[in-house]
Amino acid sequence: MAKKKKGNRPGIRSVGRTLAFQVLYGIQFAPKGKAVDAETAFAQNPLVLEHDSETAREFAHDLVVGVQANLDQIDTVIKDHSQHWKIERIAAIEISILRLGLYEMMMTDMPLKAVINEGIELSKTFGEGKSRGFINGILDGVAKSVASGKYDIKKSF
Repeated sequence: MAKKKKGNRPGIRSVGRTLAFQVLYGIQFAPKGKAVDAETAFAQNPLVLEHDSETAREFAHDLVVGVQANLDQIDTVIKDHSQHWKIERIAAIEISILRLGLYEMMMTDMPLKAVINEGIELSKTFGEGKSRGFINGILDGVAKSVASGKYDIKKSF
């Protein structure tokens, strides 16, 4: 009997993170001034509905709800670290990746380096040419701030 090759299949967390990114990205296109409920956006997203891994969907759900619940704090940190860029001018793909990454970096037990790596991978998949460097710069800057204790979070590289 031949062994099944795993190949380069992404892990459940990476798949869930990708689903969460896609939901957060979609939320960016809600009409201005209209509040978007994260639960509804998640429940109605076709990519989420079609995905066969319940574990990935649950992880993605927790990320989306967590980002939305902490959005003001996350956006403040992005503003602090995005020199010369108003948050409104950051492209929807990049802002969605940053929000997801900062939520994981600041409000979960995800290691700092892993968050940076996952953000870069999302930017490679969904972003454009300079996305990777921009995402890396912001996430790395926030990670250094976190490691130095700026946000009262106990994490290190």
